[in-house]
Amino acid sequence: MKPILHALYFMTAVIIAQDTKAVISGAVSSEGQPVPFANIYIKNGTIGTSANADGNYQLTVSAGKIKLVAQSQGFKSQTKALDLTDGAEQIINFNLAEGNEALDEVVITGTRTEKRRTDSPVIVNLIDSETLEQVMATDLSEGLRFQPGLRVEVDCQTCNYTQIRMNGLQGGYSQILINGRPIFSPLTGLYGLEQIPVNMIERIEVVRGGVSALYGSSAIGGTVNVLTKIPKKNGYSLSYTYQDIDGGAEQNLINGNATVINEAANAGVNFFVSNRRRTAYDANGDNFSELPQLKDNSFGVNAFFLPNENSKLEASVSIMNEYRYGGEIVDKPAFLANQSEERTHNVLMGSLDYQLNFDTSSLILYYGGQRTDRDHYTGIIPDNDIEKQAFFANPPYGISEVTTHQGGTQYNRRFHEFLGGTTVLTGGAEYIYDDVYDEIESYRYLIDQTTKNLGVFLQNDWEVSPELNFLSGFRVDKHNLVDHAIFSPRLSLLYKMKETTQLRLGWGTGFRAPQAFDTDLHIAFAGGGVSRISLADDLIEERSNSYTASINYDQASEHFIAGFTLEGFYTHLNDAFFQFPLGEDEFGERFEKRNGSGATVKGITLEARANFDYILELEAGFTLQSSQFDDAVENIEGLPTKRDFLRTPNDYGYATLTYTPVEKLTASANLIYTGKMDIIHFAGEGTGQTVDEYDVTPTFTELSLRAGYTFDLPKINMGLELFGGVKNVTNSYQDDFDTGKNRDSNYVYGPAAPRTVFVGLKISSL
Repeated sequence: MKPILHALYFMTAVIIAQDTKAVISGAVSSEGQPVPFANIYIKNGTIGTSANADGNYQLTVSAGKIKLVAQSQGFKSQTKALDLTDGAEQIINFNLAEGNEALDEVVITGTRTEKRRTDSPVIVNLIDSETLEQVMATDLSEGLRFQPGLRVEVDCQTCNYTQIRMNGLQGGYSQILINGRPIFSPLTGLYGLEQIPVNMIERIEVVRGGVSALYGSSAIGGTVNVLTKIPKKNGYSLSYTYQDIDGGAEQNLINGNATVINEAANAGVNFFVSNRRRTAYDANGDNFSELPQLKDNSFGVNAFFLPNENSKLEASVSIMNEYRYGGEIVDKPAFLANQSEERTHNVLMGSLDYQLNFDTSSLILYYGGQRTDRDHYTGIIPDNDIEKQAFFANPPYGISEVTTHQGGTQYNRRFHEFLGGTTVLTGGAEYIYDDVYDEIESYRYLIDQTTKNLGVFLQNDWEVSPELNFLSGFRVDKHNLVDHAIFSPRLSLLYKMKETTQLRLGWGTGFRAPQAFDTDLHIAFAGGGVSRISLADDLIEERSNSYTASINYDQASEHFIAGFTLEGFYTHLNDAFFQFPLGEDEFGERFEKRNGSGATVKGITLEARANFDYILELEAGFTLQSSQFDDAVENIEGLPTKRDFLRTPNDYGYATLTYTPVEKLTASANLIYTGKMDIIHFAGEGTGQTVDEYDVTPTFTELSLRAGYTFDLPKINMGLELFGGVKNVTNSYQDDFDTGKNRDSNYVYGPAAPRTVFVGLKISSL
């Protein structure tokens, strides 16, 4: 470790000692008007800057031939080739044309460095804040449903925890990052997707498959990077939404944002606040909720400071408080309900990044952290009087304490001459600490898990020619629950055919440590008791081998752009984890997490997109896949073993359509399709279920509509939008929930909510 740090410090000192070679300055405008805070950077380089509020910029670079790019959301990027001499001071102005830049936007998740999407050897999908608004997403979990290869599912009828499945793999196989930092702990993964409000999010970058293993353990299925709101210009917005949930419950949402930039445009801060209130919803009239009561409050700050033109400091802090109650709908303490789950979360998370740019390199120092304190109750009142007395004498209340820290450094160095091309070398080291303490004394239930992981990574992003890019790298991890260091290489190849087509190939390996992940920490109800998951004593790490291949095509004209992406994926898991049924104890069903022989997940994903003059925009994605264990596993004692993954459909997809006939009027429709899947069902007395069995769910298709009109109020510099619509228009929703306190809470599938009518208004600065 010490030689690596010494090498990084030595390279930093050498670069600092170099003389300034050339200075570029100028302005970025569009149709005579400045484009504030546009990004100006060297193509395939590591340095860049942002224009100020008047569109002016200045950048110091080394002499030689470079390509300078100006880019801003909503405009077509512009590139200028320059040949700079020593000591030159050159004025370079950019005039950007309006256009859809989404296909060529700068992304960071695929390579851990800034790259245009079409130049990235790893496919990176984007969800921006405008899309989140048009699909009526309330939180992160709802926004992620509109991505190819991703499926968000609700996994508990009582508490409604959610997880994402990427390329057929469950939530524990996906790495969720906040501003590039893995501070979503295993426990946070249970409810965290719902706890992040959409007005906290600037955009979401998604990388599917094991080629994202450069981010470490748990990135086998892919990586979701949530980038929080960044200050761009002075402004504000405040919105209120009322939702009627199938006439049986209601939800009220208040979201607010405010941004302040100083006059020098070298510092700014964005504030967000969110308040959410939802009453419990009972779908089948048994007085037990299918959607729990929610009370959420969130507040956060994202800020930046530019000490000089070559350095940047970014900080974010978020505070989230959530109260969640599901089960019997009664106006009394949770332990007096026949069956219920009650959760009170207090979450603090934040990050701090410092980047120092040099001539041909950059150094990044970063920290991310999260703290969760949770008080919870999970209980079901027994029928037997003696057992009932013991229950009330010591009701099953519990506590959870979670602490996550991550710190690291990353160094990027660009070489203008490398085997006939150019390359960016990226190296770094990071340390991740996660401590989970979760206890319910009356169940003799305890998870006391501390994981520590030291990772070192190295990557070479080699542009062999303008048409060919070869990305190679590896990561070495030493996890405290694994006896040996784990070496995870990855390779990606990008070949660009003209400006319309990109071919990509990728291979990578990864691992998951023998620890408890999100679903392992969930306590479910079944058959009148509670079911729990423990870890086998001889559990070892799970290893993966992943392959991807894709073709991406986009054709643009003056008024129309259309394209598609076809991707194939294949992942094999060695020693794949599965849950073995141990039978019942005095509290209920018990399962043990064990290693199986292996598993294979494979399939294809097709994406399609079209945009006509920003009047009509269409996006769609569809996945066909197979997810199977190499050898059949037992899921319920006494039932046949199965190879197929449970709760995993072989086909699913989405589509979004946005219509903007005039600037002030927007209408949108979105559709989500979920195919059939196998699911298990535990019998419970008085629930309508008499035998334990496998079930095959029906298919579901959700259609949702939204329309909004904005009124400009120039005298007070404000816009007022009125909007409304219907989620799940056809009320495509599960219709065979278990009833009563003995229900199997894991027997839940299909859409997260029934038909929901909503109306709202939003005010914002012009």
